[in-house]
Amino acid sequence: MVDLTRRQVLAAGGGVAALGSGRAVYNVFLGYDRFTGTNLRRQDLDPLVANGLRPSERHVATVDGYRIEHHDWTVSVRERGADDPVATFALSRADRERAAAVDADLGLTDGPLEQLVSDLRALAAGEVRFVYDSYPDFFEYARSGETRPYTVAAVRGYREADPDLIAAFAGADPRDPEALAEGLVEGFREHTNYDVGRYVAGSVEDNVLFGARDLRGHFESPTDFEALLAGEDGGLFCYELARRSVDAFQAVSALEQSPPVVGGFVLDERHKHVYTILVSFLREDGDLVVPVTFLDYTHSTLYDDLRLRRVLGEGLDAYDTRHRVTAVGWYQ
Repeated sequence: MVDLTRRQVLAAGGGVAALGSGRAVYNVFLGYDRFTGTNLRRQDLDPLVANGLRPSERHVATVDGYRIEHHDWTVSVRERGADDPVATFALSRADRERAAAVDADLGLTDGPLEQLVSDLRALAAGEVRFVYDSYPDFFEYARSGETRPYTVAAVRGYREADPDLIAAFAGADPRDPEALAEGLVEGFREHTNYDVGRYVAGSVEDNVLFGARDLRGHFESPTDFEALLAGEDGGLFCYELARRSVDAFQAVSALEQSPPVVGGFVLDERHKHVYTILVSFLREDGDLVVPVTFLDYTHSTLYDDLRLRRVLGEGLDAYDTRHRVTAVGWYQ
């Protein structure tokens, strides 16, 4: 295999610029307006966001000495350390009144079983209303209603990042996801960059060599937060920025966040791009409401790398006419 340095790959990228310029324009800039495609403001987002938005197979929370779990659309509650549940709720037939009665009998704070039974049944039946906003309005709206932290905890796929590490990276407490959203921008700008070299290598590999050589592999490096803080990474791609952002947003329990959020990724196949989606859960006039927003840490980082922030803005808010969605995933 040919061993190419970053400088050689960048030079190769310059050499094929003219050849690929038309394709690059087609891939990067077109496909958002009414004539050549669509965008987040025009798309029917509800079915895309709803697809896969369901409870994970996992421990939901430990409350007042009881462990609450979900498995195969059944909620169970056990005394800590016990094998047999003291109560189970098959969501296809469970009712919120019985769940509320068990909450009261067990002395569970804030009625977690009633919340889970009523919300997860509505989610399974598609009885939800999605509300889309730019990220500042999303957080304001999500804080304004009756938040549902146990439902958020049930839908999250995992929580594995160290909250103290996230706070050190972003300069923001992950218990405050709005502050964290902006803090991650500064953290990514300070500690890493968009991996332009790997992007150029991939373009050459795909469009010139047609996969005959692995050029991207020469640019691979660790991309976890430990590596970013230690300066051991060579830059991040869009999907790595999205994954790290979800790690950060889910670093603390949903019961500790205000408002509690679930993070996922948005795939735009048309532009070969991945960015971040955040949702929360509310009850409003008896209805289950899902606030939704979109964030792009690729743009916020790349605009700074290329010194284009004065022209293009911060680039974080992705709920606009310059983003589109093919599919949404939730890292479950």
